Amino acid sequence: MKNNMKKLSFLLFGLVLLLAACSGGGSETSTETESNSTGGEATTEESKSFKVGITQIVEHPSLDAATDGFKAALEESGLDVEFVEKNAQNDQSMNTTIAQGLVSEGVDLIFANSTPSAQAAKSATADIPILFTSVTDAVGAELIESMDAPGGNVTGTVDLHPDTIANTVAFLKDELGAKKVGTVYNTGEQNSVAQVKQVKALLEEAGIELVEAAVSTSAEVKTATESLVGQVDSFYIITDNTVVSALESVIDVANSNQLPVMVGELDSVKRGGLGAYGFEYYDIGYEAGQMAVKILKGEATPSEIPAAYPANLKLLINKATADTLGLEIKDSWNAEVAE
Repeated sequence: MKNNMKKLSFLLFGLVLLLAACSGGGSETSTETESNSTGGEATTEESKSFKVGITQIVEHPSLDAATDGFKAALEESGLDVEFVEKNAQNDQSMNTTIAQGLVSEGVDLIFANSTPSAQAAKSATADIPILFTSVTDAVGAELIESMDAPGGNVTGTVDLHPDTIANTVAFLKDELGAKKVGTVYNTGEQNSVAQVKQVKALLEEAGIELVEAAVSTSAEVKTATESLVGQVDSFYIITDNTVVSALESVIDVANSNQLPVMVGELDSVKRGGLGAYGFEYYDIGYEAGQMAVKILKGEATPSEIPAAYPANLKLLINKATADTLGLEIKDSWNAEVAE
């Protein structure tokens, strides 16, 4: 009997140890599974979803091309990105509202296409990264501290190559024989004021007078252009968003009066301007997009990415416009020709 009791006790004790071991083993397995699950749920930057806000001041081919380039760079990166696109239609109050709205939506990054768009975005947030393009003077617009060291939460690509205006002034003087050049621009656009100041200084150095006409809306562009007829022998239309959005009004008036129009970017040549020293806006948008990819992947902050000038400056001449004006396209211009 005693032997039987002892055997039973040993059996019960062994069973308790076995149950304890199984329980402990189950706990370890559970912990390991939980660890693996956590590891599986931990997302890399590439697998995360991002919401990117796009704010553009107005629709015109150059700005539209820059936005296309920006989006292409992000789409090619493999990142999962949702774009929230807004256009202010050249309305400054709407421009501000759009920037504030993107911040309220909690976007991960803002792409600001134009100087007014970038300024509004910067005023709306100091925390969300901002990538700009189509900005002429990023330092003068107080978007960044310097091109090499932007500082803060903003960087991007500017749309004025250092040689653009100087080359255009030389062309006006040497190839078109200009004496009085007319320009139409919006004095409310900081980028335009900066450009006109530079244009005027270089024209004066070349012995050429600049005659200005100011507008505040695209509806005023035609009348402003007409007011310069009889006062000037040519036009230089810079990358002013208000005027470029109504460029055909300038071209119609100028062609009717046999006045050449030099413009600030290549898309405006394709729309009828005589010529421009420029680059593709798609390219500067694309480069800004590449900067955005680095930021979203956590590889850099805006303050660590130098702002960039456009590359590949070239002269593009519109053959049809040259024919209308009776101008010969010279080999010495080394120009590409838009038919």
